[in-house]
Amino acid sequence: MTELNLEACRRIVQAALAKGVAIGCAPMSAAVLDAGGNVIAFERADDTPPGRFEVARAKAYGAVMLHKGGRAQEALAEARPQVATALGGAFDGKFFPLKGGVLVRNAAGRVLGAVGVTGDSPDNDEACAVAGVEAVEGLVAEP
Repeated sequence: MTELNLEACRRIVQAALAKGVAIGCAPMSAAVLDAGGNVIAFERADDTPPGRFEVARAKAYGAVMLHKGGRAQEALAEARPQVATALGGAFDGKFFPLKGGVLVRNAAGRVLGAVGVTGDSPDNDEACAVAGVEAVEGLVAEP
């Protein structure tokens, strides 16, 4: 796959939410963004707070804008909190530096977009995001 299309993004979201159910997570939300930071797909499970859209989008947005997954963003925020604060301002608040923001790359390593998942612990959010990306042949997740 060379680009993210709507069908692939829907599969990512559905697989991410299904992983959350399978591992016993709280209700999850997932957003998929293209390489320009535009939302292609979003879903939230029943009984999920509406604010989860912004969190899922922000996790993915930071990943795609920095070409760094949530793990690397979290490390940056811990090591250099002033930079994380500045990025939050530069990205109009769409920056949530925790696990659960995962880059989507093609087999050649090119960034196609990112996935943001939220609703449970950062580790579970990340596991669900990775499962979503890995559900689509030819895509590579970078947490």
